[in-house]
Amino acid sequence: MTASPAKEDPDALGAVQRLLQQGEIAKALETLNSLADSAQSSVMGQYMRGVCLRLMRDFANAESALRQLVEGNPSYGRAFQELGHLYRDANMPTEALNAYATACHLNPGLKASWAAQRDLIGTNSPERAAQINQRLQWLEALPPSLLASWDLLHEGKLHRAEQLCRQFMQQNPQHIDGMRILAEIATRHGVLEDAEFLLESAVEFEPEHRQARIDYVQILSKRQRFQHAVGEAKALLDQAPDNPQLQSLYAIQCMQLGDYESALTLFDKILSRVPDDPVTNVSKGHALKTGGRSEDAIAAYRAALKSQPFYCDAWYSLANLKVYQFDDDELSSMQALDENPHLGGQDRVYLQFALGKAFEDRENYQQSFHHYAKGNAIKKAQLQYKAEGTTQECEDQIAACTHEIFNRETGCSAPDPIFILGLPRAGSTLLEQILSSHSMVDGTLELPNVLSISGKLRRLGQREGNQKYPFNLADLSSEQLATLGEEFIRDTQVHRMGAPFFIDKMPNNFRHIGLIKLMLPNAKVIDARRDPMSCCFSGFKQLFAEGQMFSYDQEDIAQYYLDYVRLMDHWDEVIPGYVLRVQHEDVVADLETQVRRMLDFCGLPFEESCLEFHKTERNVRTPSSEQVRQPIFSTALEQWKHYEPWLGPLKARLGPDWVAQD
Repeated sequence: MTASPAKEDPDALGAVQRLLQQGEIAKALETLNSLADSAQSSVMGQYMRGVCLRLMRDFANAESALRQLVEGNPSYGRAFQELGHLYRDANMPTEALNAYATACHLNPGLKASWAAQRDLIGTNSPERAAQINQRLQWLEALPPSLLASWDLLHEGKLHRAEQLCRQFMQQNPQHIDGMRILAEIATRHGVLEDAEFLLESAVEFEPEHRQARIDYVQILSKRQRFQHAVGEAKALLDQAPDNPQLQSLYAIQCMQLGDYESALTLFDKILSRVPDDPVTNVSKGHALKTGGRSEDAIAAYRAALKSQPFYCDAWYSLANLKVYQFDDDELSSMQALDENPHLGGQDRVYLQFALGKAFEDRENYQQSFHHYAKGNAIKKAQLQYKAEGTTQECEDQIAACTHEIFNRETGCSAPDPIFILGLPRAGSTLLEQILSSHSMVDGTLELPNVLSISGKLRRLGQREGNQKYPFNLADLSSEQLATLGEEFIRDTQVHRMGAPFFIDKMPNNFRHIGLIKLMLPNAKVIDARRDPMSCCFSGFKQLFAEGQMFSYDQEDIAQYYLDYVRLMDHWDEVIPGYVLRVQHEDVVADLETQVRRMLDFCGLPFEESCLEFHKTERNVRTPSSEQVRQPIFSTALEQWKHYEPWLGPLKARLGPDWVAQD
C-alpha cells in the first residue's frame, strides 16, 4: 500500500536546493544526507536525491531513488521529468521519451519535458512534433505567474495556484488563459458554477478562442447541462467539420443526451482516419456498453489495447463490465505493466483496480485485495477528502432540520420525482431498473440538480448577515421554496421521455432530504440500503468516475456509512413516512414483495414488467449496468467475506453493532 508522504522541512531542503543551483552537487548530497529522516524521505527530499545522483552520473542509484519516489507518488510529474533527464543522459532515448510523455500527461506545464520530447522525436513524427511545438508556444506565451499557477495546479497545490492566478487576474481581469486556469482550479475544488461563469465570460470576451470554447462545453457537461453542451459542441464542429478533436467532443455530448447512434457514427468516422486511437476506441466502447451491446464494447476496448497496451483506461473498462473475465495472457500483460516505472497517475490507478478484478475472478483474494488496496491508496493520495467534513455536514442537517421547519405548507406540488438515494453500490441501480420498467416511470441519471440547489443556498449563506446552509432553510418563504421546486422540475425536463414520473438516483441526495421535502413535498424518496460490510467493501473495490471521495479508505467509508445511517434515522424521526427504506437483501430474497411495496409507496399500479426488469431496454450508465440486465442473483451478498482477513479497519470503525457475527 502506498505510504503517506513524509512532511517536508522547507528550510532544511532550501539549503540543498541552493547548493544545487550553485553547481555544488556533492556538497548538496552531503547536506541532504545530514538532514533528519523526515526531510530525506519527504517528496522533495527524495526528488533532490535523484537530481544529485543523476548530476553525479550515478545513474543506477539515481534510477533506484526516482523509481521509489514515483512508486509512492505516481501523480508527481516532476519525478517522471527527472527520470526522463536521467535516461536521456544515460543515452536511453526510448525510456527517456516514455518518461517525458508521462511527465507531460501528469503536468502539462513542464516545458522542459515538452522540449525534450520534441528534440528526441526529431523528424521521425512530424505530426507529433507539430503538436508539441504548439503546446510549447502556448506555454511560452503564458505570463510567468500564470505559467507558475498552471504548474502548481497540476502538482496538486491548488491554494497557491489560485493565489497566483487571482493576483494576476486583478490586473488583467479579461485574460482568457487566466480565466481558463481559474476555472480549472474552481472545477477541482468542486465549485462548478463558478467555473461555468468564468468560461462563459471567456467565450463572450473572445468567441474565436477555440480552447476556451472546448473548456466551456466540458464544464457544461460536468454540470449535466447537456442540451446546452450539445449546442455549443455542434457550433464548434460546424466551423471545422473534419477536426477529429471536435468530432469526439460532439460525439461525447451526444452520448450524454442518449443519442448513441450519432455518437457511434462520429467515433467510426474518427477511427477511419486514426484507426489506432485508443481514446476514441474506449469512448466508443462506453457508448456500446451503455446501450447494452457488451460484445461490441469488449471489441472496442480490446482494439484500444491492441494499439496501446499501456492505455489503462481500457483495461479498467473491461474490468468494469463486471461480467468480463481476463484470460491468462491479459493478466500477464497487466502484471508486466504493473512493473513498468513509466506508468503514472490515473493509469496506475486504473491498472490496480483491473488487476484486483482479475485476481478476484481467479479466487486469489489476497492478491486481489493487494491491488484494490494499492489502487485506493494512490487515489486517496490524489484527493483532499476529510471525513470530519462529512460528519459535520450531517450534524448540521440534524441540528437545522427540526420538526418545526416542516410544520408548514411549502414547495411545488408536483408529484413527478422519485428519488432513489443512499450509498453507492447499495442496489440503487437495481431499484431504478425495476421502477423504470414501469410504463409510467422514466429512468434518467444521477442528476446534479439537488446538489446544485443546495450549493446555491450554501453560497447564499456565506453572505454577510445570512445564516449558513442548511440553517437558512428556515428563512426561506413558501414562495421561495416553491420556486426552487419548480426550477428542479423545469431543469430536469430534458432527461425525461414523457412518462408522468421520473427517477433521480443521485445517491448523495440523502444529505439534502430536508431540502427535497420543503421544495417538493409530494416527491417520493426511496432509501436503498444494503448490509454495511457488503456495501462498504463493494464501494472500496469500485473506482468511481468522480464524486465519491470517501470510498478510497476503509475507515473513511465506514464513517460515511455511520453518518448516513444517523442522518437517515433523523429523517425518519422528523418527517415520518416520507422515506421508504428498501433493503437490498430483501429484494434478492423476495423480489415480488419488495416490488409491490415500492409501487404502492409511489402510488403506481402493479405491472409484471417490473418483475422482468432485466428485459427492459434502456441506457444504464452506472457501474452496475451489466448486472441489472440479468435476473436477480445472490452471489454478491457475502462477497466481502472472502476479503475479511484484510478488512480489520472497516470492521473496527463500523463497530460490533453493524458487523454481523457468525
